[in-house]
Amino acid sequence: MGKLIVPKGYKPVLSLYDTQTAIGKIKRIFEDNLSNNLNLKRVSAPLFVMANTGINDDLNGIERPVEFDIKETGNYAQVVHSLAKWKRLALYKYGFPVDEGLYTDMNAIRRDEEMDNLHSIYVDQWDWEKIIDRPSRNLDTLKNTVKKIVNAICDTLDEIKKQYPALSVALSRDVSFVTTQELENMYPSMTPKERENQYLKAHKTAFVMQIGDVLKSGIKHDGRAPDYDDWKLNGDIVFWSDILECAFEVSSMGIRVDEKSLDEQLTKAGCNERREFMFHKMLLDGELPLTMGGGIGQSRLCMLLLEKAHIGEVQVSVWDQDTVSGCKAAGIELL
Repeated sequence: MGKLIVPKGYKPVLSLYDTQTAIGKIKRIFEDNLSNNLNLKRVSAPLFVMANTGINDDLNGIERPVEFDIKETGNYAQVVHSLAKWKRLALYKYGFPVDEGLYTDMNAIRRDEEMDNLHSIYVDQWDWEKIIDRPSRNLDTLKNTVKKIVNAICDTLDEIKKQYPALSVALSRDVSFVTTQELENMYPSMTPKERENQYLKAHKTAFVMQIGDVLKSGIKHDGRAPDYDDWKLNGDIVFWSDILECAFEVSSMGIRVDEKSLDEQLTKAGCNERREFMFHKMLLDGELPLTMGGGIGQSRLCMLLLEKAHIGEVQVSVWDQDTVSGCKAAGIELL
């Protein structure tokens, strides 16, 4: 059953027609801003990958992929959860040089995703990845890249507000950097989500760092697969949403694992069997380039910039009956 939040007095700023037009404009403008700021080239990407190769992202390790058999090959394929590992292989195969990268449209089905104002079983995002050198695997590189992405988002908002003056959303370019352990130290009695909400109320734009490892309390702030982000050099870009009055994540990203951090994280996560997969062998043997990358939610970004209360206002998906009924009663028009 979905969890629906209905903001008091909510009324969409844009009509359905204007919303559809604005979504297209946001995607075109932001793609240009992102590719220019990070030096990225657009490439094509798969909707599905072969099962049992280790290429699909297993997210928290408990989500079930959508899997199907292929008549002509007799093998099974899986609809991607994300392209975290595929992108690194693509950079290697295509011969990208250091400080250049790729971005692509990623469409996924996450059948076990909880449904609420921000979550859908249909996921659409800009997946990006770029090659870095060994000296660049550091916190300064991560922070500078975060700032460039936030600027690309804010530049997109400025352009959209010129075309749709009725929009009043304001985003801060001033990024506050905070680790998950610092959040736990500040708000020890709160849940991880409550900590983010409390912090974002004051800071408006933040990069919540170091996600995946266990905190001093013995819990994790959030789950991260052990074989793409380096848990010491990753995080989420989060804005404060005035509409929903909560922290609003738009991107998960980070500097990717190298041989050492992959070895450590596979052991910590109890996933040593993955060492036999092609991707993991190449990485442990030092064959793959060092990279950083992430995903930026397309529907999430459109929802944030267009002052929408529910992600179903900017994407077509499937919802439980309570969500459909609740949105209709509240004047929230699901696509």
